[in-house]
Amino acid sequence: MSDPSAIKGLRERLTAGTEDRLGRALSELLDNPLLTGAVGRAFDAREKAAQAQELAMGALNLPSAADIERLTRRLRSLSQRLEGIEDGVDRLSRSLSAPKVEARLQQIEGQLQTLTDRLSDLRATAPASPATARARSTSSKRSSTLSDSRPPSKKTAPRSTSQRSSAAKRKD
Repeated sequence: MSDPSAIKGLRERLTAGTEDRLGRALSELLDNPLLTGAVGRAFDAREKAAQAQELAMGALNLPSAADIERLTRRLRSLSQRLEGIEDGVDRLSRSLSAPKVEARLQQIEGQLQTLTDRLSDLRATAPASPATARARSTSSKRSSTLSDSRPPSKKTAPRSTSQRSSAAKRKD
């Protein structure tokens, strides 16, 4: 029996026979109603034990495995959202770095100063309109009466636009 082909043949016959026998034995076991009933009852008992364990842990205010899994998923989701927010804040801080903001603020201040100077020049060189002249004289009268500490003189109410236009028509 030292021949290698004879050993291979014997191994194949034993293997083939064993596989067939195991297959038949398993099919007979699965067809057995007593065994399938026992396996079904074992799975039912396992499910009931898991439910009882969950109820007991809930009564003791302890989290179950499902509660911990849910919490883990929520923490992962929250962590991902927080990372997104951190990335956004980093991008925002890079875009609003101090030198850039300071330079932009200086530009805006310069433009405001230029506009203020132009408005001052326009007021100084513009001819005084009757309304502007009246407002200036009224303000100068107020300041003089306040500085003199005398009672204010009787003033006339300024005319509205329609009163001014009707007065101009009468003069014509």
